[in-house]
Amino acid sequence: MRNILIPTDFSDNATNAINFGLNLFKYDICVFYFLHTYQDELYSEENQINRENFKEVEKRISDKSLMQLQDLIANLKKTYPNPKFSYRIISANSLLVDEIDKIVEEEDIDIIVMGTQGKTNNKMITFGSNTLQVLKYVSCPVLAIPEHYTYNKPKHILFPTNYLIPYKRRELKLLCEMACPYRAKIDMLYVSNSNKLSLRQEDNKLFIKDTLCKNETNFLIINSNNITETINTFVNQNKIDMLVMVNTRHSHLENILFQSKLDEISLNSKIPLLAFQNIEREIH
Repeated sequence: MRNILIPTDFSDNATNAINFGLNLFKYDICVFYFLHTYQDELYSEENQINRENFKEVEKRISDKSLMQLQDLIANLKKTYPNPKFSYRIISANSLLVDEIDKIVEEEDIDIIVMGTQGKTNNKMITFGSNTLQVLKYVSCPVLAIPEHYTYNKPKHILFPTNYLIPYKRRELKLLCEMACPYRAKIDMLYVSNSNKLSLRQEDNKLFIKDTLCKNETNFLIINSNNITETINTFVNQNKIDMLVMVNTRHSHLENILFQSKLDEISLNSKIPLLAFQNIEREIH
């Protein structure tokens, strides 16, 4: 059984991510956890609240949140009458990243599915502030769905790697099982000026090959100094349906996420990004 967390602010982008997630995992037995946090909304009404009416305003926003979540589930059950799916709702007076971190551990979440943008939807940046915070700090794989991306079966997946990261079997197994029903091809791409791998890189490559044994996996090397440009070119020239990257210290994804100006993020954002988090998690 797969545990999937989908945060929502009830925006079009969030709805698009929900539809993508339910289509992608339609072959699996899944528990979907739909989360709405409303602390930001509560404190955005500061001109309307004071100590005396705080509880009243909080209850009104909480009730609205629960009602929207219940309506969401009712609609999903009609649209996706999949007997393999079950649904849970969580409404919380909390910050999104804190609540997600808590749920990931308590419910042993396998993957988070969310839109790259929220209600604010700034066209100048690749990731909205909430998605960016989750990608940076939550110790769970995140599947980020771009605005207006129409669901396509993931037939061709690109996984750039330098083979230096100690990959987690749980995360690679997730990729293997996601790709298997669609007979997806996975291209492992090493962007480097050298064609030679160290012993450590060779060992990590063998670990990937063994773990992705159910999939057609190609191991490619492209000689280049510009990793981002090489990835974007490969995506565009090979009709890639999903990009997989690992966020860890000194990784290329970390370099992108931690740039000082969000509008400098240049990674291709037209396709779903599956970000693995190379952070220790408690074992359940």
